Amino acid sequence: MNSRLSPQTLVAVVGAGAMGAGIAQVAAAAGHPVKLLDTRPGAAAAAIMGIRGQFKRLADKGKMSHESSAAASQRLTAVDALAELADAGLVIEAIIEDLAAKNALFTELESLCREDCLFATNTSSISVTAIGAALKNPGRLAGLHFFNPAPLMALVEVVSGLASDPAVAATLYATAKAWGKTPVHARSTPGFIVNRVARPYYAEALRQLHEGMADCATLDAIMREAGGFRMGPFELIDLVGLDINFAVTQSVWQAYFNDPRFTPSPVLREYVAAGWLGRKRGRGFFDYAEGAPKPMPVTEAACPAPADIMLIGDSALTAALMERLAARGIAFRHMAQEAPGIVARAGDARLMLTDGGSATRRARRENQPNTLVVDLALDYTQATRLAVAAAESCSPAAVAAGVGLLQAAGFAVSRLKDGPGLPVMRTLAMLANEAADAVNQGVASAEAIDTAMRLGVSYPRGPLEWAAAVGLPVIHDVLVNLAASYGEDRYRISPWLQQRVDAAFWPKQT
Repeated sequence: MNSRLSPQTLVAVVGAGAMGAGIAQVAAAAGHPVKLLDTRPGAAAAAIMGIRGQFKRLADKGKMSHESSAAASQRLTAVDALAELADAGLVIEAIIEDLAAKNALFTELESLCREDCLFATNTSSISVTAIGAALKNPGRLAGLHFFNPAPLMALVEVVSGLASDPAVAATLYATAKAWGKTPVHARSTPGFIVNRVARPYYAEALRQLHEGMADCATLDAIMREAGGFRMGPFELIDLVGLDINFAVTQSVWQAYFNDPRFTPSPVLREYVAAGWLGRKRGRGFFDYAEGAPKPMPVTEAACPAPADIMLIGDSALTAALMERLAARGIAFRHMAQEAPGIVARAGDARLMLTDGGSATRRARRENQPNTLVVDLALDYTQATRLAVAAAESCSPAAVAAGVGLLQAAGFAVSRLKDGPGLPVMRTLAMLANEAADAVNQGVASAEAIDTAMRLGVSYPRGPLEWAAAVGLPVIHDVLVNLAASYGEDRYRISPWLQQRVDAAFWPKQT
């Protein structure tokens, strides 16, 4: 049972909504005969008509042959009763996210299907263990979590409950891979991989909005233009639906017994209460009404390039500033590192890489009143925008000099209200910390988590891979400073991350 299912194996899909129809399309395209069932009269037949239309469009665009399109279309059959699925070798459930409904479905399927038929649930949030508990043989069931739209999204989470037979999970993994997907193994814990590890991407942005550090459009622009994310957190929540995002966050929070790391945002709750649910309602964090003005990110007005620029050390930001200033013919000097984290001096301004604390606190700690902190970027040589914050003690002239330096290097600069950390750095730190904790708890391997986050939510890099590139001690210090600023368990450091930082302190033994 460790190999893929034969292409001759009948695959049954229960639920003809967007996910069920998408899964049926994937299975049919891979060569399987497929039966599609839905309790709504005519829904399965309508879904199959839509799938056949998709196959025709793919053939017309040259993405599959007309012969393959016709053959895949012929492999699809709409059925009206569960009894018609008795000959299936694999049944994939894609019905409503309700445990009782899923339990009832699989209990009935168990009485109808042959003993070697595998069961899979496409649940995104319900315990696979709890779903399988209704079965006499729960080992035959595992999660097969596709992402929407299933034909286009590469990732599939293969989720094992406590009773899932490892051979069943291995077969589902091999089958998903044969279907052209990139599967990853995960253990059944709240949120699995993606819906758990992604929570900080929304939560940190919502907290910064709540604290007035910046507006939605500015935070989105920073995460796109500096962080390299395909969509900012607020436009992404609007796309998914504020009610759905809030429900998933609440589900994960409650499943972890109200762990502070997953506490839902009061801002998000307020928007949901107002009925501002995103694009589907025409209003969410942004207004989608016809003619509504598109909000623009806050960008600092042009400041002159400082007359004397000193770049310091060999950090990624320093190296990028040297390259970008040189390309624009801007004169600068360079010196070796004078203090941890400092990247430049311009006039009276001292520019530092954010460390998770506020610029004001850092200025006081280091007795440097004219301190500005600069955010992380995925790639400083390619980024088009950077976020900065200035200490409250920073003079207007020093602020202008620091902003002018970054603008001279070709960055649009968004100045945020000073507070703990800056958007890209604190978000990466929390994403990496959550990923580290998932590894620590045996949810999935580090490699699987990085793969899942790249493919499932289109992150520019896996959070653990990215954190390692920045430096785990840097990420550790950001979390320490966030925790000190807020005094909350929300920012506690994962034991897995702490262990690796401590281990790296010592030279490797040979």
